[in-house]
Amino acid sequence: MQSLIGKVAIVTGASSGIGRAAALLFARQGAKVVLGARRQKVLEEVAAEIRRHGGHAIALSGDVTAESYARDLVGAAIATYGGLDAAFNNAGTLGAMGDPTEVTRGAWQETLDTNLTAAFLGAKHQIPAMLDRGGGSVIFTGTFVGHVTGLPGMAAYAASKAGLVGLTRSLAAEYGPRGIRVNTLLAGGTETAMAPDDEDTLAFVCNKHALKRTARPEEIAQSALYLASDMSSFTTGAAMVVDGGVSMNWA
Repeated sequence: MQSLIGKVAIVTGASSGIGRAAALLFARQGAKVVLGARRQKVLEEVAAEIRRHGGHAIALSGDVTAESYARDLVGAAIATYGGLDAAFNNAGTLGAMGDPTEVTRGAWQETLDTNLTAAFLGAKHQIPAMLDRGGGSVIFTGTFVGHVTGLPGMAAYAASKAGLVGLTRSLAAEYGPRGIRVNTLLAGGTETAMAPDDEDTLAFVCNKHALKRTARPEEIAQSALYLASDMSSFTTGAAMVVDGGVSMNWA
């Protein structure tokens, strides 16, 4: 059974990794998908793949830190497909890494803008469109980092992602009475461009997971599908752990 039949969804960070996997999965499950990321050419390739398999997708590139882009993505969903039911605000960055005393104010701000402020701006424009449909689901991509453990050299990333949990709970409380559900996925290590690229570090990270491996993007996308669909109709305000047991072993 297709769980997103009749629904319209926005997916940001859709050009690669978790976002691309989610866009393809949402479309296979019946959603009409608006794809967002920086690279128009790559987005068009993802949209073309969806259409080749009988799905519906449009691509709109831009900068998620710009409020105008958040507004444009929602406008595209309404203009093309008639409304908006779900949004997977997945775009993010590792951002400023290293000794926190050496991280510049600009690098710190850029990380927060991409991971936290962009999520707020997305929700700010997505929620009114969902209210027009009688409800909907807003989803953020978080992480176990900064929630259950602290890691050296990742202060900006941890702070920005931890902030998503507070944003999630506030929005869930604010709009729950009006049919809007808001949740964050706390992902573990995942096979994306942000994963460690040297064998020793990767082996260390994999060993910290109870499953002794990192996730495929498709596995995180499956959890996003659950939150986007009516299967999670009583789930809101949750920091949903999808981490292969890494928080259990690292805490």
